[in-house]
Amino acid sequence: KMEQFLNLTQLKTSLKEAVLLDYYTAGFWWAKEMNFSLIQLSGFMDLLNFVLENLSGKHMTLGDNLKELERAMVGKGETDSEERGDLNLFSTEQAKAVIDYLVTSLFKHYKVYEYLFHSRREEPVISNE
Repeated sequence: KMEQFLNLTQLKTSLKEAVLLDYYTAGFWWAKEMNFSLIQLSGFMDLLNFVLENLSGKHMTLGDNLKELERAMVGKGETDSEERGDLNLFSTEQAKAVIDYLVTSLFKHYKVYEYLFHSRREEPVISNE
């Protein structure tokens, strides 16, 4: 279902799509294990998308993306998060857990994600052989 929701059409041949599916699916199950409410789950998934879009679409550096995450989490500044509504959905403990999750799952591996989104790679030729 996540594959359909994310509109991933080349999952079997695209490393980028496979990584995105894995990232969103892992995030979704982590949030479910945290017993987030439906609204919190939606806000968390929005944050995952927010930081990935900052990296992939806006080419933000790690530092800039962390600053945008801080602004989105505390609800101040001119971030895209304001268009999505208030992300102050989490208790202090939950917010710390969300930040820890994002640091562990994305920010510690930022260079790898930058490479995935921004490096030019030759398309492999896949044959029936």
